[in-house]
Amino acid sequence: MRVYILLFNARKENEGIHTIRIGDRNRVLMFESEDDATRFGLMLEAQDFPCPEVEPIDADEVREFCQSADYEWQLVPEGALELPPETNLEVTDWQPEVKKPDLSDDLDDIRRQLERLL
Repeated sequence: MRVYILLFNARKENEGIHTIRIGDRNRVLMFESEDDATRFGLMLEAQDFPCPEVEPIDADEVREFCQSADYEWQLVPEGALELPPETNLEVTDWQPEVKKPDLSDDLDDIRRQLERLL
């Protein structure tokens, strides 16, 4: 069965999966509908949370991941209006992708400075 999950920094070194914290447990939401997952992601963004990417994945893979990470999972049926919690964690296990400085610009500046010295 194909489901949709929310990822942050998808396919990057610091990828993170969206979970909801219930008590001391993390729960991964598996949406049956891509539209419902997208809507949920937009609601997160409206709460000043970084915008997640909706990723299709096999439900069994999510269940296996959750078992290995000691997380719970929840299947969100198509058309169910799942709402994000009103509060978000202040600190996450992942961090937003930071744009690295463009080294080529720095190297060009250094090269120009050296050329002026000649």
